[in-house]
Amino acid sequence: MRTVLIVVFDGFQLLDLAGPADVFSSAALLGARPGYRVEVASASAGLVRSACGVEVMARHALGSWSEPVHTLLVAGGLAAWAASGEDGLVAGIRRGAGWAERVGSICSGAYLLAQAGLLDGRRATTHWAGGELLASRFPAVTTEPDRIYVRDGPVWTSAGVTAGIDLALAMVADDHDAALAREVARWLVVYLHRPGGQSQFSAPMAAEAPQRNSLRALQVWMEENLAGDLSLAALAMRAGMSTRHFSRVFAAELGTTPARYVERVRVGAARRLLETTDQTMDRVASTVGLGSPDTLYRIFHRHLGIPPGEYRARFADQ
Repeated sequence: MRTVLIVVFDGFQLLDLAGPADVFSSAALLGARPGYRVEVASASAGLVRSACGVEVMARHALGSWSEPVHTLLVAGGLAAWAASGEDGLVAGIRRGAGWAERVGSICSGAYLLAQAGLLDGRRATTHWAGGELLASRFPAVTTEPDRIYVRDGPVWTSAGVTAGIDLALAMVADDHDAALAREVARWLVVYLHRPGGQSQFSAPMAAEAPQRNSLRALQVWMEENLAGDLSLAALAMRAGMSTRHFSRVFAAELGTTPARYVERVRVGAARRLLETTDQTMDRVASTVGLGSPDTLYRIFHRHLGIPPGEYRARFADQ
C-alpha cells in the first residue's frame, strides 16, 4: 500500500482533503496495485475544524510520524496565510517532506510549502486569487498562475479547491497509467483533463485605481466606449499627453501597457456578455470592440485558454 498523508490545519478547505482522498481511495477500489492508504495529520493529533465547520480527526501529529510516506499533500484554505506562520506546522511539513517520495499542495497549501522552503527554485501554482501574493512573498518561486497543476520534479502544486482532484488524478496516472485515472474520473464524474487553465474561473479584472485623476477618468471612459477608438494615440490624446509619456505613466501606475489593459478590459466585458446575454458572437465582438468573432476567439482563447462558445456553455446564466 502507498501511504498518502494529507496535512490539515484549523480553517482548512474541506474539499482540499476530501477530493484527493476520494481519488486515491477510488483508485484502490478500482484495482490499483499497489493501492493507497489515506491518513490525516496536523501539527497536533486530534479534531481539526475545517472552514465550513466540519471537524475531521487528524490521527497523527506530524512531529511523531515515523512510517514511510509515498505522498505528502498539504491542504489549503483562506486560513493558510495564518497557518504559514505556525512554526510547528511548517517545521512538521519540512520534516515530512524529507521522508516522502512525493510532496504536493492543494490551493493555498502552496504557501505552507513555500514557507517551508520546499518551493525555492521550483515552478508552482496556487488559487488564481493568490498567485500574486505567492509571487511577491516568495520571489524564489516561479509562480505559474494559470495552471491547474504544476509538477516540478517530486513537488506538485495545484490551483484552488477542486483542482486537488485534478492533481490527484494526475498522480494516479503517474503511479499506474492513464486508463486507471480515466476510470477514477468516470467513477467520480469529473474531467480527467480539464480544458484550459484556471483563468476561466477567475473573477474578471478588478479596475486598478491609479493615483492620477486623469487616468481614473480615462478608465471609466474606456469601459463606456469599448467599441470606440482605444488606440495608443487616441488614449494619449484624451489624457493630454504625448504617446511616449502616456505609455510611461500608464505602465507605472497600472502595471501594464495601454494595449494590454485595453485587451483585458474588452475580454472582461465579453465574459460578462457571454454569461448574462444570448447575444451572437458577432454582436459580442462588436459590442466590446473586438470587431469580428475570429478576433474574439483568438484573444479570448489567449487570455482564458478556452473558446468563447465553450465559456458561455459553462458559465452562462441558465
